[in-house]
Amino acid sequence: MAQKLRIGIIGTGGIAHSHMRAYLRRIETKGDIEVVAGCDIIPGKAEAFFKEFGVEGVSCYESHEEMLDKEKLDGVSVCTYNRQHAAPTICALKHGINVILEKPFAVTLEECVEMMRAERDSGKILSVGFQPRFDKNMQQIKKIVESGELGDVYYIQTGGGRRRGIPAYDTKTTFIEEETAGVGALGDIGCYSLDMVLNAIGYPMPLTVSGFKTAYFGTDPETYRYKCAEPDRIASLFGVDDFAGALIRLEGGIVLDFRISWAMNIDTPGDTIILGTKAGLRIPSTDCWNGTVGGPMTIYRQCAGQSVQMEVPILKDSPADGNLWDRKIGSFVDAIRTGGKAPIPTSQIIKNQAIIDGIMRSSALGREVEINIPEI
Repeated sequence: MAQKLRIGIIGTGGIAHSHMRAYLRRIETKGDIEVVAGCDIIPGKAEAFFKEFGVEGVSCYESHEEMLDKEKLDGVSVCTYNRQHAAPTICALKHGINVILEKPFAVTLEECVEMMRAERDSGKILSVGFQPRFDKNMQQIKKIVESGELGDVYYIQTGGGRRRGIPAYDTKTTFIEEETAGVGALGDIGCYSLDMVLNAIGYPMPLTVSGFKTAYFGTDPETYRYKCAEPDRIASLFGVDDFAGALIRLEGGIVLDFRISWAMNIDTPGDTIILGTKAGLRIPSTDCWNGTVGGPMTIYRQCAGQSVQMEVPILKDSPADGNLWDRKIGSFVDAIRTGGKAPIPTSQIIKNQAIIDGIMRSSALGREVEINIPEI
């Protein structure tokens, strides 16, 4: 067997647990990697993380710079909070280390550009953690569009929602504080909604955005009254969006109607709809949006002068497929081993981030804004 890849984890909070479980399953099934280092800015947190998983002999640090300087690594998972995505990613790439970065790509478009330039200069992999891409039903959406069944796509309605799903708890507020998160529902689950449809239509360039965002629920203590011991404190910390919407114009004359929610007074902001010149596709929403298809999809079209519809059944995974996290981490490891390309390339996700960035700018200005992605 070839030498095992040496993996490190930067940031050992909640999402790092999913990365670690996937790495451990890779070790169990293929044995071609080893997790050898980890870091977290909170003293003792990295040590407690690896102890929780029963993993011994891991070198732990409080600084990603020190870890990257001292450890010889092949790849790292960057699992820090949103506003700290760029610094460790750039540092790892400059050290010649491949990176899988948790979503969202970043908070600002400028940070994404900096990371992509570091990726270009290093020649290493930078893959963004969009595990819904590995869902067979998400892939089916792309296949339907690419087949030509819908004709030329001209309008898309998409988004997702949680009726009450703000990720805030007494001891966990990094998702809602502006200083650490920088972006709320837009970056947490909105990036998934955008990727679902943008990936299906080939990621055209976004041109303009007219968007808005609100925080009516996040700043209201009543939202946390039966969930947290200190609802007033949690509400006072809320500094991001809990709902957002936008009308986005894409190249090719496509209009994207988008909305996303952590909290609202309805069960769903609507199904995803892709309208084409030959047929339309309806993708059912879910009660708690997390980047999955809510049920069988439906194609609507005309046949011999009659309106007809066809159900696209849900595709089920076999146990051998592993879960989406196994596939996400596995694709990253495989790309390192084979010298392949990033499974979820930054050249696509920067357009996703440019839309999110545009919505935030448009909301602040109260008008439509243009999207201009700098040259990498």
